[in-house]
Amino acid sequence: MSRIIISTGKYVQGNGELNKIADYVKELGNSFFIIASENGIKRTREKIEESFKGKDCSLHFEAFNGECSKNEIDRLQKKLKQNNNNAVIGIGGGKIFDTAKAVAYYAGTPVVIVPTIAATDAPCSALSVIYTDEGVFSEYLVLPKNPDMVLVDSSIVAKAPVRLLVSGMGDALATYFEARACVRSGAVTMAGGKATKAAFALSKLCYDTLLEDGLKAKLSVINKVSTKALENIIEANTYLSGIGFESSGLAAAHAIHNGFTVIKECHELYHGEKVAFGTLVQLILENSPSEEIEEVIDFCIEVGLPITLRDLGIKEINKDDIMKAAEVSCDKNDTMGNMPFKVTKEDVYSAILTADELGKMYKQL
Repeated sequence: MSRIIISTGKYVQGNGELNKIADYVKELGNSFFIIASENGIKRTREKIEESFKGKDCSLHFEAFNGECSKNEIDRLQKKLKQNNNNAVIGIGGGKIFDTAKAVAYYAGTPVVIVPTIAATDAPCSALSVIYTDEGVFSEYLVLPKNPDMVLVDSSIVAKAPVRLLVSGMGDALATYFEARACVRSGAVTMAGGKATKAAFALSKLCYDTLLEDGLKAKLSVINKVSTKALENIIEANTYLSGIGFESSGLAAAHAIHNGFTVIKECHELYHGEKVAFGTLVQLILENSPSEEIEEVIDFCIEVGLPITLRDLGIKEINKDDIMKAAEVSCDKNDTMGNMPFKVTKEDVYSAILTADELGKMYKQL
């Protein structure tokens, strides 16, 4: 089996980079369809229009409806065709990125991703996670290539809510452990082959960076300032985790996240918050060394990631709901099958309840 690593065409990160976006994207098209939330358009439109001033390019801003669903993708694709745009720019967070990538794929245009938060590893990937209009996980749309460019203005990320940065760290937390499971099992990754040593090394660097700079980066965003620690965590959340998960593989943590999407109490949580708890559950499934589990729990407590079901919003445990989440996580089309041993819904159910008890124990220390 081939070893394959894939990545975005160009990755740009730094303070004030959005002011130079026209210079970076001018070779990709001359009529840009820009997808962002209404608030995102208000926050970035002036800078973008100033950057394009004097350039022979047209811009069309379109507000995102809030969910990366087939209906929203179809709506935006029709708008793009009506405007004869030949490139897509997605500005904002994970669901906007996934929507922009899907719209560009179906329209056959280049796509540029501009994160205003560092909340997921979605920006760099050749993947869109599709949900129903109600926000329940539906499917992965595997794309033929990664975004043409990812541009991160760290000064904007520094001003975003701190919970979003922490959520990104939760998403990134799973990268190394899922990559390790896939290397052990010999799983085929989303890149279409076995993991490369380079991708696995990036996954481990991602974890090491979180432990080293996670708390310092959180404190930077609390004060809405950019520091070296924040720059490092933005890179870990966005690039290291993005390349790491895609070219090394996903396993139990993300499958368990998808299971929790069926529990209504969890709908208000961010992706990375659920993934962080899924990481703890994966370590229980693996019967990982106590020292490793303790290191992960200590990190989660330090930055404020969930380690109990109550942290996920589940105040009263309904064991039928937990079993349903466990069953969904073991769907044959999800990534639980990448674990290096067979995992049943009963295994996941037991690991979820055990992880919850362990988290409660650490909270009492």
